[in-house]
Amino acid sequence: MTQPTASGDRRPPPSLLYVIKQVELAVRAHLDELVRPASLTVSQYTALTVLERHPDMTSAQLARYSFVTSQSMADMIAPLLTRELIDRRADPVDRRRLVLSLTARGRRLLRSYQPKVAALEQGMVRSLTASQVDELTHLLLACRRALRDDGHR
Repeated sequence: MTQPTASGDRRPPPSLLYVIKQVELAVRAHLDELVRPASLTVSQYTALTVLERHPDMTSAQLARYSFVTSQSMADMIAPLLTRELIDRRADPVDRRRLVLSLTARGRRLLRSYQPKVAALEQGMVRSLTASQVDELTHLLLACRRALRDDGHR
């Protein structure tokens, strides 16, 4: 399948990786607009949502799940700690290990953004049926598993 250009020539469609990256960039731009009023970056918002689903993570674990480097995570969590959106404490199982978790204030902030983020997601898939959204989710999760199984991260 080819697409016509402005001059009428035919060109191949964009690669799947290119399309996925374009969707990611568009989502990131919209999320940036949404969370800017809360003085959050998209990466900080992502970290908060990760901690909501996976409490008591180390900074290194949170970095991996949030798709940032450990150094970036260290710089990123300092303002979240200062704003009391997260806390850091000794792991009850291994007292030598420090873990991060959401505070009640952090949970309230995320709850306040749920409708806006859900509206963004709904807007993104508005031309798809519910079964297509389910299938897209299933297929993207399969792609993620395949990359993890191959050792690519």
